[in-house]
Amino acid sequence: MENNDGIVIIPTYNEKENIENICRAVFSLPKQFHVLIIDDGSPDGTGAIVKELQKEFSDRLFLIERAGKQGLGTAYITGFKWALQHDYDYVFEMDADFSHNPNDLIKLHKACSEEGADLAIGSRYVSGVNVVNWPMGRVLMSYFASKYVRIVTGLKIADTTAGFKCYRREVLSTIELDKIQFKGYAFQIEMKYTTYKCGFTIKEVPIVFVNRILGNSKMSGGIFGEALFGVIRLKWDSLFRKYPQKKTK
Repeated sequence: MENNDGIVIIPTYNEKENIENICRAVFSLPKQFHVLIIDDGSPDGTGAIVKELQKEFSDRLFLIERAGKQGLGTAYITGFKWALQHDYDYVFEMDADFSHNPNDLIKLHKACSEEGADLAIGSRYVSGVNVVNWPMGRVLMSYFASKYVRIVTGLKIADTTAGFKCYRREVLSTIELDKIQFKGYAFQIEMKYTTYKCGFTIKEVPIVFVNRILGNSKMSGGIFGEALFGVIRLKWDSLFRKYPQKKTK
């Protein structure tokens, strides 16, 4: 493995149309990043495409295959633990479908490595509403979901449900990952809230979110339901829980 400080974790399920292109886009950036794919047994052969790509990028592309759909949250937790075991300093979350622009990885990395952030969030709402090709109903649902989360939790983050992020290693090693409860949409909220409760610095970096062109969205009403009720549960549980704190230098 070449010396590298950043790993991009990409969970996949049926992303054969996107997976090779997203990996090549990341590997073509002026800064070197490694990529870890967490594939939940995609029946469309996503995992096989990654294995073929590994022949070309053996030192930069890694794959964990899991049996069946186990949820976004558990995929990322698996990836976080792997990244910590392999000594990466910066750990990224990114979608496979190009809704997150790979070029923005460099901005997120800079926010953590040079600008003092412990968690950098690629934010759709910190500078207006920067969403392209979403139906208006979905834009409004997402925007007001973030407002709802801020009201309930007290998080001062414009995009509380964002899934494009960079963590400094210390954040993931401090958070008790096995205590993260949610698997879907609420997972993203829970990770931000836990990061905040552990005393870490969070910075939002403006991005433009573009709806996927290829493949099918994994969003569902049940995922939003988990977020709606999960936020209340998250806030309630936090009243009785002691969070590990960021170490002061």
